[in-house]
This record gives sequence, structure tokens and C-alpha cells, in this order.
Amino acid sequence: MLEFVTEKISVWEKLKAETRPIYLYGMGDGAIRILAAMRNYGIQAAGIFASDEFVRGHDFAGFPVRKLSELEAELTDFVVVLAFAVCSPAMIDRIRALGQKYTLYVPDVPVVGGGLFTREYCDEHAEEIQAVYQSLADERSRRIYANIINFKISGDPAYLIDQVDTRDDIWNRVLCPTNHEIYVDLGAYNGDSIREMLDFTRGKYHRIVAVEPDRKNYKKLVKFVGDTPSVQCYQCAAWCVDTELPFASKAGRQSSVVTDGAATPARSVDNLLAGNPVTLLKMDVEGSEREALWGASRSIVRYSPKLMISLYHRNEDIFELPLLVRKINPRYKLYIRHLPYIPAWETNLYAVCDETGATVAGD
Repeated sequence: MLEFVTEKISVWEKLKAETRPIYLYGMGDGAIRILAAMRNYGIQAAGIFASDEFVRGHDFAGFPVRKLSELEAELTDFVVVLAFAVCSPAMIDRIRALGQKYTLYVPDVPVVGGGLFTREYCDEHAEEIQAVYQSLADERSRRIYANIINFKISGDPAYLIDQVDTRDDIWNRVLCPTNHEIYVDLGAYNGDSIREMLDFTRGKYHRIVAVEPDRKNYKKLVKFVGDTPSVQCYQCAAWCVDTELPFASKAGRQSSVVTDGAATPARSVDNLLAGNPVTLLKMDVEGSEREALWGASRSIVRYSPKLMISLYHRNEDIFELPLLVRKINPRYKLYIRHLPYIPAWETNLYAVCDETGATVAGD
């Protein structure tokens, strides 16, 4: 079982065995989570640095933020731990170049929830991970899935650079949108995914339902939509039932359900649609994908919409969500694609049924 998982030693064990100084590259929530994990493993961070153009003499987490050029002038060798997300081609090239000069790790820490995706965690969930691997519809999905699992254990960014797709690949070869889509966008943010869908349908569609809980994001969404016909916007969270949830607004992509947030309306897709059809359903809801899936289960069974679901917010998402989709509707074919991103964000599940008209080209 899990013959495709070749990494045996976690990034944390590798860091603990290091004798060279370990420097975090970057600041923010990711750095805080990584530093906490390092403390739990008894790993000492030597400091924090940033790209020269971003250093302004400030501190972070008790460390003075240093320039990369200063470290390179001072040290002959050190270990780099990337602590922020990278998606632009220029920054990915910069990280790749840095990894050619120094030992570079990108520890995987969950966006939401606790725990770490170690080899031991992988072995604990080997049966579920194997079941997902075997259920994937094409060889490319299996390669990407194997790479993501191996990355999560090892922290080696090469696994993320090795197999990437473009949005054109995904829309044109996996989702194959028509001019008559009924698109439900959960986690609509400022309308970026709606804009993306419209680009591939040349502005043609039947109906759009957009759900966004964050107040500031919702204002941007409504402004983007304007008076576009047949678009309904809801300021609420996506959930399994209609209720209220404590919600932390961050005016960005990472607003999420928390224990001490402001009370926010939450709706299920099934209740929002009230029995009406959906042909394309996207879920990027910052760790609430499982609940959102259950809240859309009647629609998924009845209409078999094409699904786009984020798999990277919680440790368990990478195996739990694909299995849940198949449990709700066994007719789906499952595909996994990874857009250019370090760490393993923008790793998504795409589920299509033959009768939807979607076809996937080989490799």
C-alpha cells in the first residue's frame, strides 16, 4: 500500500538533524505556524530574512528581519525555510534559484486546523489515501496526487514544480464549460472566479449564484457584478444547514469560520437553490468544504454538476473530500490538478460525469 509515497522522513525530522543555521524566509501567518511547529520539534531558528527590497529595519516573532544579501555576505552556508506563499512566475523562479544555492525546505502547515502532515500521519490514513489514488480517472491526476503527498511529507518544492497545469488546461480540457452554465460560486471573493468562467464562455451563461461571507469582499463582489443580468449575490457562509456561524473577516481570501468570530449567516446550497438546477459548482471556502459539500448533496445527486473543490486548507482535505464526493455521487470521475503555487495551495479536485459533456484529454 502507498507504493507511490516514496518520502520516508518528514521535513521536521530533517530540520531537527541540521547542524547549519536555519533561517525562515518571509513573515506572516505561515511563519508563525512554522515557528510553532519547529518549537514543538525542538528545532532552533537562527533568524528571519526577507528579500532586500522588503526589509525596513523591523522585527518579526522576536527576530530582527534581515536582508538576504546580509546573510550571504556573512555566512558560507545556511538552510532556508520558505514561510510565505508564492504564485507569480518571477517569484517561483526566484525560489527555484535560491534552492539551487542553498538547502531549501517548504514545510507544509495547514491553512485551517491543527496537526502536521508527516509520514506517520500519512500511514495512519493510508487506506483512505490509497482509495483516492485508485479512484482517480487519469494518470496525470495520480502523478500529481503522489507529488502532493510526497511534498507534504518532505517539504521539497521540486514536487510542486514538476507537475503543474494552467487555468486554460483545466477549463478547456477538464471542465469544458458551455454557454449555458448555471454556476454556483462558493467563496466568490471579489468576483475573480466568475470573471474567469466568463472568459472561457465568452461571457455567455444561464445563471450565476455567488456566495461570499466577508463584508469587504462582498462589497467588491457586488461592485464587480453591477447590473449584470441573472446574477444573484449572497453575503453568507456556505455550510451544511442554514444557521449562523462565528466568522473571522480578514478582507482577503483567508476569511474563515472560527470559534470567536462575529455571527454571520450561513446557508446550504440546497436551500439557496430550492430545487433549481446547477451545472457548475465551485468551493473555495477556507476549510469548510466538507460542510459545504453536505449542504449541496441533494443538488449534487440530482444534477451531477461539474465540481471544483479546494483540497489544501486542512490536512485531511486531500483524502477526505474526494472520498466524500464519491460517497455522495459515485458516478463522478475524479481529477486532481495543481496550479503554479508554492506551497501546495491551488491543488484542486475536479469532478465530472460523462453525461455533463466534459471530456478529458489524455496527458
